Amino acid sequence: MKTIFVTGGAGFIGTNFVRHMLSTYQDTTIINLDKLTYAGNLDSLADVLNNPRHIFVKGGIEDRSLVEYLLAQYRPQAVVNFAAESHVDRSIDGPAAFIQTNIVGTFQLLEAVRAYWQALAEVEKENFRFLHVSTDEVYGSLGPEGYFTEATPYAPNSPYSASKAASDHLVRAWHHTYGLPVLTTNCSNNYGPYQFPEKLIPLMILNALDGKPLPVYGDGRNVRDWLYVLDHCRAIDTVLRYGRPGETYNIGGNNEKANIEVVETICDILDEMQPRPDGSSYRTQITFVQDRPGHDRRYAIDASKIKRELGWQPQETFATGIRKTVEWYLANRAWCDRVTDGSYRRERLGLGLK
Repeated sequence: MKTIFVTGGAGFIGTNFVRHMLSTYQDTTIINLDKLTYAGNLDSLADVLNNPRHIFVKGGIEDRSLVEYLLAQYRPQAVVNFAAESHVDRSIDGPAAFIQTNIVGTFQLLEAVRAYWQALAEVEKENFRFLHVSTDEVYGSLGPEGYFTEATPYAPNSPYSASKAASDHLVRAWHHTYGLPVLTTNCSNNYGPYQFPEKLIPLMILNALDGKPLPVYGDGRNVRDWLYVLDHCRAIDTVLRYGRPGETYNIGGNNEKANIEVVETICDILDEMQPRPDGSSYRTQITFVQDRPGHDRRYAIDASKIKRELGWQPQETFATGIRKTVEWYLANRAWCDRVTDGSYRRERLGLGLK
């Protein structure tokens, strides 16, 4: 029986990873630590909450005594760190929470894991892994050509990406200074089931269905590489099993799309699956709004290293992944209503006016 300690496992990517690991490996137990902030919700884990191989604990990574207790109690062979504040717009309005969780929290987690790892027997130490999940936003903004590689210098441009860059540096330092067997992954924009509706794709789907404006920042030509969340989970699983300690692996979907193209694609799928009562296209709801301060123009991931060294590549194209995503939100409106607790009503965030 293998035990994996997952932090942030009630959030978007975390819940999908927990579900993937439990369904793929019948000999694996997940210890799931999540603070259950606005973006973490037990509704997203409803189908696995009663699974005896899934143990949920409410708490944050900055609570070192709790983390130390869980490590001692369950003796995991790996830690996978998803726990993070992750929305750029929110980081512009309130950066303090990002510093506290993404930097201070990662430090506290690393220190608890280091003490646990150092006390292990030699064979257990050799096989232990700490996998830190990060973002391509740490690299800054690209011009019209080129790709982020694992050797691209860090140049974060938002409080969110700066806090994630700092956490990446801490993880690297704990490997080089203390020998902790770490792995870091930097992924492109995720989308898919269970994503909190502040992010672009679920926000557009739900606003379209409710007849609300579809706010597109600036000219809509900002480009992102889109990665279907289950492809990301499979990549993390692969890195955890086969990655070399101390290495970084970029994970991308090979799906560069301008934001306006993403929104128009969603509108076209909804026109087909759930037409508007008046027969007009959902594209008529698109509204261009003031751009985000410091909005990076283009991200694009070179994921050739993980393909070459570990054999992973995405299974979904954007066309197949976005269709599955729209279908999921159409079938799960009740989940969307439950996770939106009243503190967020799909209003505009990130103008830096707070």
